[in-house]
Amino acid sequence: MSTLATILLSALPITAAWAVHVWWLRGCLNSARRDPLTGLRTRDGFTRRATALLRDPRAVVVLADVDRFKQINDTFGHPAGDALLKAVADRLAHHVGPSGVTGRLGGDEFAAVLIDDHELTAGMLPLLHHVLARPVDGQDPAVHTTVSLGWVRAADFPADDLSGLLRRADEAMYAAKQGRAGTRRAGLGRLFATVAGRRSGRPGARTDAPTVGVAA
Repeated sequence: MSTLATILLSALPITAAWAVHVWWLRGCLNSARRDPLTGLRTRDGFTRRATALLRDPRAVVVLADVDRFKQINDTFGHPAGDALLKAVADRLAHHVGPSGVTGRLGGDEFAAVLIDDHELTAGMLPLLHHVLARPVDGQDPAVHTTVSLGWVRAADFPADDLSGLLRRADEAMYAAKQGRAGTRRAGLGRLFATVAGRRSGRPGARTDAPTVGVAA
């Protein structure tokens, strides 16, 4: 056996061990970027994938917030609240599909970036609002809530990065929650923050909130 072959054979165990170690580290990293309750990406994992998707001019940013979630937790207990969050996450991820990304930003707040191939978002999100509000299978029918949605087309605000688009979607979502409209879109104009429904005292909140219109 040649010296080169001997060296290669002796290096095989080390190479295999290193490959297993890299695979293990990658698995740990992927787990860290997944929310243990819902299986969705955490904020960090969502940000990485969403930022890449925003290069597509058809991208739409959606923010969803479960209404009266604290009340449900207080009344029916945390297991009921967890089941509700899991159901919302599954339904939202199913709607967004593999071409987009869905994440749990924290608590009862979810975000998604989807690719709107045929400009159907304005019609599809009100439908999604109804889907997310369906009772959870196996739960007490009294455990019922709705989900407020705010959304914005990335192409409407080409100068905004993901953070800026999320702020606009957040303002639209809060306006939907306040107006009990269910779903709202961040528009191109501007009104006073109180009219647009900006969340007072929210970190990073805009002082020039965009006009918000109900999605048709």
